[in-house]
Amino acid sequence: MSHRDPLTAGPGEDAADRAPRRIFLLVLDSLGVGAMPDAPDFGDAGAHTLDHICEAAGAPDAPRLRALGLGNIEGVDAFPATDSPEAAFGKMSEASAGKDTTTGHWEMAGVPLDQAFPTFPDGFDGELLAAIAERTGVSGWLCNAPASGTTVIEQYGPEHVETGKLIVYTSADSVLQIAAHEGSFGLDRLLEVCEVARELTLEQGLARVIARPFVDAAPGAANRYERTYNRRDFSLIPPKPTVLDGLKAAGVPVVGVGKIEDIFAGHGLTQAVHTKGNDDGMVQTGSLVRDLDRGLVFLNLVDFDMLFGHRRDPVGYRGAIEAFDRALVEIEGGRRVDDLFILTADHGNDPTNGDHTDHTREFVPLLVYGDRVRRGTPLGTRTTFADIGATIAEAFGVPHDGAGSSFLEEILVRAGEA
Repeated sequence: MSHRDPLTAGPGEDAADRAPRRIFLLVLDSLGVGAMPDAPDFGDAGAHTLDHICEAAGAPDAPRLRALGLGNIEGVDAFPATDSPEAAFGKMSEASAGKDTTTGHWEMAGVPLDQAFPTFPDGFDGELLAAIAERTGVSGWLCNAPASGTTVIEQYGPEHVETGKLIVYTSADSVLQIAAHEGSFGLDRLLEVCEVARELTLEQGLARVIARPFVDAAPGAANRYERTYNRRDFSLIPPKPTVLDGLKAAGVPVVGVGKIEDIFAGHGLTQAVHTKGNDDGMVQTGSLVRDLDRGLVFLNLVDFDMLFGHRRDPVGYRGAIEAFDRALVEIEGGRRVDDLFILTADHGNDPTNGDHTDHTREFVPLLVYGDRVRRGTPLGTRTTFADIGATIAEAFGVPHDGAGSSFLEEILVRAGEA
């Protein structure tokens, strides 16, 4: 691969006129498009987040996503296709042995995992929890088992508030989650406990420690408590430099929006924008579409996963897709001729799956578009999410020796094409 900057290439290299100056990578967290062949190994046979939302709640009224070609992706049957997709379209397989947020995002950035993160189906070792308690002064622990976050705070919340014991739980992912009431326990104190837990779990390779703060729900609400957007993820540092690190080292701005900074442990970013859910994430991204001169914007939209996938709410998920569709149209008002938009997901989370409330092992969508993209280009089934990172690196002329194959030349309008 050539490592010359396509933005400053010589006059004889027409790629210089076609390469994007800004790339917006939007991750619709958990919007899978069908079970991967090895899904049964993960307990996810037959999973299909998008189709099952359509079947359970009706196809989302999402004209922008339809026009881009979401329904044209192979294996998507229940979301309507279009005769002339505006985007290059396809889907991606996950090369890593996992189905969680960290694995998916790292792979997109060119670092698939050779070995799966450890999981804790029986909860966490008593010695570990005792060590965290000794360092932080925590009076004890509640739950310590795989559980749904909304369920555990309802079940253990009153005892937590009364005793100060923290709620600790996990899932099918490599996560240690600690929940506490923001009022009675304190947000800052919860974050301090999670920082200690992160330190004490580094050697065993736990992917994330997640702080899960909650508060009293509003009067008349169905539940006693509700989680807040003050969540923080304390992740491992990726084992190798990512495409984000390469961009930053080359002087290319890299803006992480949402929980991107947490997922990459702060590495590879020149700016981080934390958000309060999908709507705020799209508003913040809209500001960057208007104002950013050059660089990569990497956005995670967590509500699809956190509020609707894990809670097994296909109706709510459908509404979130429709809200995203409207917001996408809004932010595209600031789109420029040399922009590239990439829409994808990091895993599935089929909200109709009654066997568990965890993520599902699925293909993810790939929609790539912009004024200089050849409309309707079929991208097929990519063998790894890392093709995104390789494409971004080539677009900005940054050396990339990680995984993945760039599809940049497949999608850019060729010389002489209208």
